[in-house]
Amino acid sequence: MDQNSVNNEDLSGLHLWLILWKAYRALESHSFQSIAGLGIGLSDFAALELLLHKGPQPVNTIGKKIMLTSGSITSTIDRLEAKNLVRRAFSPSDQRVRIVQLTPEGRKLISCAFTQHRKDMEHAAAALNPAERRQLIRLLKKLGLSAANQTATNQ
Repeated sequence: MDQNSVNNEDLSGLHLWLILWKAYRALESHSFQSIAGLGIGLSDFAALELLLHKGPQPVNTIGKKIMLTSGSITSTIDRLEAKNLVRRAFSPSDQRVRIVQLTPEGRKLISCAFTQHRKDMEHAAAALNPAERRQLIRLLKKLGLSAANQTATNQ
């Protein structure tokens, strides 16, 4: 790379956002393709994956963690329940709260699906070696925290 190319390199925040957005879209597309063959949608996958890794959860907690509105998470859980992948039960400590848990069929589906999804996403990230991944994770966290703090300060 010659000196003029280095001097003309766009290091602006706007260019950084564009590069991050394009990388995110490429990884998102890879993720969607990985999930598409399961016969369930992204929100269904996200809910099942959360239950697999976090155990039974209240409906509203699932919605908050996977960023779905109250109506959307209810529809998602209804769909999964109709497929016998989850079941709802009343909380023993508060009868107003509904707890969602995986059925044996749901656990089997998401365990297999998540194993394959992990492999697919590993393939997508294969261009980065472990040191590069560590550095990227550290820098993205730093950038995200800074942006979140600025947003909170401006509100």
